[in-house]
Parts: sequence; structure tokens; C-alpha cells
Amino acid sequence: MNERSSVRELAEQLRKELDRYSPGGKLPSSRALVERFRVSPVTVSRALARLAAEGLVVTRPGAGAFRAGPRAATPPAGDTSWQEVALSADAAGDVVPRTVDASGVMVSLPAPPPGVLELSGGYPHPSLQPEQAMAAALARAGRRPGAWGRPPLEGLPELREWFARGIGGSVTAAEVLVAAGGQSALATALRALAPPGAPVLVESPTYPGMLDLARAAGLRPVPVPVDPDGVRPDLLADAFRATGARVFVCQPLFQNPTGAVLAPGRRAEVLRIARASGAFVIEDDFVRRLAHADAPGLPRPLAADDPDGVVVHVGSLTKATSPSFRVAALAARGPVLERLRAIQVVDSFFVPRPLQEAALELVGSPAWPRHLRSLSAELAARREAMTGALGLHLPELALPHIPFGGYHLWLRLPEGVTESALTVAALRSGVSLTPGRPYFSAEPPAAHIRLSFAAVAGTREIAEGVRRLRSAWDEVR
Repeated sequence: MNERSSVRELAEQLRKELDRYSPGGKLPSSRALVERFRVSPVTVSRALARLAAEGLVVTRPGAGAFRAGPRAATPPAGDTSWQEVALSADAAGDVVPRTVDASGVMVSLPAPPPGVLELSGGYPHPSLQPEQAMAAALARAGRRPGAWGRPPLEGLPELREWFARGIGGSVTAAEVLVAAGGQSALATALRALAPPGAPVLVESPTYPGMLDLARAAGLRPVPVPVDPDGVRPDLLADAFRATGARVFVCQPLFQNPTGAVLAPGRRAEVLRIARASGAFVIEDDFVRRLAHADAPGLPRPLAADDPDGVVVHVGSLTKATSPSFRVAALAARGPVLERLRAIQVVDSFFVPRPLQEAALELVGSPAWPRHLRSLSAELAARREAMTGALGLHLPELALPHIPFGGYHLWLRLPEGVTESALTVAALRSGVSLTPGRPYFSAEPPAAHIRLSFAAVAGTREIAEGVRRLRSAWDEVR
């Protein structure tokens, strides 16, 4: 049993026993709880802290833990109906919408109900996260001189240098800003490069969270189709001519959701087309560190081959570490860098220094390359487990491309099966999946689903998840 579940179970046991004590009554000492439940002092401390946060106990340093007094009666709810008028008055003419549609982001962020296998997740399972290495890095970071002080607005110089080396080419630390995760960096880039009401070219299909960001900024996503070799340059050039767009957002490496890698012959062509159109390319390099063990050599980021400042590069540590380890890089050259910096400073001032220091400690430790090798091997094994299970149990689903990086598969449904029906039936069968509709900014050419092989505990859960999906399939066919 891991520490997290031990804390939860101890807190639940203590919660049930609180009625034995009168308000203000003293609970057993931490030492007594350690001996009785055979858990560590840390587990006891965290369980009591959880009950204190719930208002059930009060802890007093040096004295112990006591049952809290009765809670005050909850006041009656107020009347908030007036807000409907205030929030919607004169909104019809707003260029930037007041209401934000987060449905695309919410497709893969929430945890599924208990007992449901998560084939919809957008982050690696805790067993794939370097939890011990991150904890050690955070502890070391907290002891660094000045760790709790104010960092440079652009980010710690050493961390900017590390990101610059990872991008390669002639990119320097001076051209890198440290951002609070890839989503924040994308939001900054979109705001900097396109005014409200402008078109922005996007891959089709593409990451729903980026579509939500664009729409929240008042931009109009225009789809450019993707095939197994990435975005099609001929259609990209047509889209620039037809719309006058000045921004194209792409994921050249292990694209979400298709897993496509932009072909070598298309890389220079995409940059040439954007440059000729007077446009920027936002490169979302989100899973470079999630290449599989059997992947061929990876191409460099587009930014490494861009001397003219066409590319605004976004790279993040989050996918390879933890959803809460939100440290990313935003790289650009030329006058646009100052605009990016100004927007980021106004929005968030800076990324907390302890987190930046922890990132430096993590990527500079021997544990980091070990973690990446382990993650690479595990993702390859999980991909093979899922493709094998799908071939055995669900050959009806078309798998146009098997990726050598990332954490999911993109499958096309045959005619007659709707995404919504299969999604609902899958939940009834105890497995969650991601419907394909949110990945398209216009009408999709066919129904799809995305299945993650990284969000569950291991290959056994993958096999069981596909077996449950087969039951759902039989229900809707």
C-alpha cells in the first residue's frame, strides 16, 4: 500500500471514531496511533492534517490533536439570479467572449468515477512519474540560497540555458522565457500573435485545449488537414491565402491526437510557406521526452532550423514528470520576444522560484536520464499491449497510424457507430475513453476515439480496459 492510500484510510478510520470524544476531547497521541495502526509518523501527521482541514479536529503544537467543536449553522443561500443579467448584458458585440467553453480541456482532465479504468487520461499514471526524484529535487531546491526569493522575470538563467540546449540550433538562453506549463505558454503566444477576431490556422484534428484557448481569446480556428506525415503543405498554403491568417499552430512531433511526425521533406516547406505569408508558426513540442524505446532518431524542433524568427517554440517538462510540475519554455527571437515577455509578466509576474529551482535539481540529477529511459521502455511496452489487445478484441476499429511516441492511439470508428453512444456504453462497462469530436475545429470527416495507454497502472489494466471496451462495442453494434 502506498503512502497516499495509507493516509486516506487512516483519516477515514479516525473520522469514524470521532464520536467517541466530546468536543474539545483529546485524541490519542501520535505515538499511540503509530503503534495501533502500524503506520509511519508521517502518515499519522498527514491524516490528522486532513481532518484538521475538514474542520473535524484541532491540532495544538506540543499538546496534541483534539476534536473540534460543533460547526456553526450554515447560513441560508443568497439570491444570485441578478448575475445572469450582469454577466450577459451587451455581450453580443464582444470580440473576446465573456464565457469560456472549457469542454475540450475537460475531455481528458477529470478523473473517471471509482472503478472505471482510465483510457481517457492526458497524463502518465503515478507509477510512470518520477515521484521520488521530484520529492528529492524539491527538498534540495528548498535549501538553495535564495530559493524563496523573487526570480528574474524571464526565469532562472540556468533553467533558460537548459531549455535552450534542448531546443538546439542557434537558440540561446536569452531567447527563452520560463512559463508556468505548456497551456499557459500557448495562451501567451496566441494573445501575442493574433488580435481578437483574427483567424488562426490549426491542424485538423488537433489538441482541444488549444482550440479552447484560441476561442477564449476571440480567435477563429481554421482547420488544415493532417495525414500520417503531418500537416499537408499544399493545404497550408491554400489556407494562408484564403484567410490572411498570420499564425499557424502545430505539433510537428507525435501530434495529438494522430501521433504523426512531420515528414523531413515537409519541415522546410512549412517554414517557407509561413515566412512567405508573413506568419508565425507556434510549435507545441509537448511530448519530445515521451519518445518510445523503439522510436527512430527524433527530428530537431522546428525552432532549431529557423534563423528568421518564424517559430515560437513551446516545450514543457509536465508530460514527462507530473501534472503538477508545471514548468515550460517559451522561445522566440526578434521583437516578438518582448511582446511575449510583457504579456507573461502582466498575467502571472513569474513562475514560482522554488518550482524553477526544483526543475533544475531534477534535470541535473542522475535520476533524470534513468527516469526517461524507464519511461521510454514502459511506454513502448504499453503501446504494444494496447495495439495487441485491440487487434485481438476489436479488429473493427481502424488504426491508421501506430506512433513511436506519446501516450495514446487514435482510432476511427466504422459508419453506424457514434462516439457518444460508445462513450456512454464504455462508462457503463467500466472504462473511459475520449471521443474524437472535440479534436476538430469544424465538421469531422469521420467518428473517432482516442485511447490512452499511459494513464492506467500497467499492461494488465490495458488488456482489461480493451476487454471492457469490447463489451461496450457489442452493446452499441
